[in-house]
Amino acid sequence: MAVTHDEAVERTDERKSSWVERLYLREIVAGLANTFRHLVFESPFTTQYPEETIPYNPRARGEHILKVDEQGREKCVACLLCEAACPSKCIRIVPGPAPWDDRERYPVEFEIDMLRCIYCGFCEDACPCDAIELTPKPYTVFDRRETALYDKEKLKNNYPQDWRERFSDGYGKQTGPPFRREAGDRSLIR
Repeated sequence: MAVTHDEAVERTDERKSSWVERLYLREIVAGLANTFRHLVFESPFTTQYPEETIPYNPRARGEHILKVDEQGREKCVACLLCEAACPSKCIRIVPGPAPWDDRERYPVEFEIDMLRCIYCGFCEDACPCDAIELTPKPYTVFDRRETALYDKEKLKNNYPQDWRERFSDGYGKQTGPPFRREAGDRSLIR
């Protein structure tokens, strides 16, 4: 039997709620008990920034670096794969013939606009020679737009070569993957 929009559907399987259930008193008491339990028995999730820092995930994506080889030359071969993989189009590379014999091209200009970057890591994944990497440095603060344009020299000197050893704890006390907390684990809270 088809029901039109003018006809009302008669439901006979619903039971009538009692007046106690209609007050929702049990649900209100359960909600208040849950709130009171969290208020009294758990410590606050507050840090006094900048005096205290929260631990960051060691796999977090922060500022970019352009890696160099043993001779101090950048590892980039100007294949333009990172520029093509970038969804925000913040990478600009101008390729040119390499003055060295071990590669055909190198980037004459390499720029990353950090204001447009969304820190997705696609450039790092697309690079076939492992020349670009996102470091776990969490803060990128700029006072002018010009300082947000990272050129090749800024990217090469952004971090020291031993940054992996120096920052292996990821700017906090959490070390190594995976970065998971079990329910009720408050070990990362001061």
